[in-house]
Amino acid sequence: MHLLNGKTVTVILLSALLLGVLYCYISQSYRLVVSFEQEVITADSRSAADVISVNHGFHLVAPDHLQYKQPSIVQGRTDVVTVTPWLAPIVWEGTFNPVLLDSIYKPKNISITATVFAVGKYIRFLKDFLETAEQHFFVGFKVHVYVFTDQPKEVPQVEMAAGRQLTVRSVPSSNRWQEISARRMELVQTLIEEKLRNHTDYIFCLDVDSQFHGRWGTESLGELVAVIHPGYYRDARSRFPYERRPESRAYLAPGDGDFYYCGGAFGGLLQEVHLLAKTCRSNFEADAKEGIEAAWQEESHLNRYMWINKPSKVLSSEYLWQDFKPRNPEIHIIRFSGVVKNYAEIRPNVRV
Repeated sequence: MHLLNGKTVTVILLSALLLGVLYCYISQSYRLVVSFEQEVITADSRSAADVISVNHGFHLVAPDHLQYKQPSIVQGRTDVVTVTPWLAPIVWEGTFNPVLLDSIYKPKNISITATVFAVGKYIRFLKDFLETAEQHFFVGFKVHVYVFTDQPKEVPQVEMAAGRQLTVRSVPSSNRWQEISARRMELVQTLIEEKLRNHTDYIFCLDVDSQFHGRWGTESLGELVAVIHPGYYRDARSRFPYERRPESRAYLAPGDGDFYYCGGAFGGLLQEVHLLAKTCRSNFEADAKEGIEAAWQEESHLNRYMWINKPSKVLSSEYLWQDFKPRNPEIHIIRFSGVVKNYAEIRPNVRV
């Protein structure tokens, strides 16, 4: 009898133990599920409240009966690379159909802002910039050009097509051209926050001492858009003029870097350029507090930013060539190019 009772007690104890383990397992699983659901709800609520709404402009709808040449995946440009290692397109002449792209973006009624800085003696380049932009920059689309200058009365009168406008914003002059360069990110950030939010889709920041020579249009649109510098696109990264001092927030270590991007042309969706400008400004100002000025001011910080935050589209050097350079064989067209100038005469950047 005692043996039977002992066995019975043992069975009861084992059963109770198993039930207890099972209960703990189910209870813990339930808590994990509830915790996970609460975490998801909290994250969703936070993102809805804190993140700027994104323009979902990447659903590409073409007209039903548009006729164009059949695309091929086995024929095309073979003399250049047309995609980055992170699968962003690199735009060259012959890699896109302008008629097709315009027919996709035209019904979206998109608006494009361009910023240009014409300070000190650089005001002399503004007229040619504006006139050639009317001929080649997003022709047929809504374009708003913002001119930053210390000489608002010297801004030339240029006839603009319907749907295109120009606004002048006054900025102080400077004795150092580097200071003007360094302040561009701050001024672009402020412009977006004060004027452009909810009023434009894309923004491009361009150098005034340049002219348009060919189409710059919808093929350049993307979330974050960089332009490969014409002076270094054939070089090894060891020759890129990155900021090499570890003390700077623009620092890129030997072995880092994809391409060398130019500060004279970049852009993308408004919210992406806002984040870029805000970050570069913050890093520049933090450097300045420690007595550091990056090698090429905002261009150095831009290259650091785009090493970490990869551009979604890269424009070839067609989109910012240099007039003093002979055209290399792979450059089938020059769309935008820096003019020949005497730097000794226009710098320091003050009027005399």
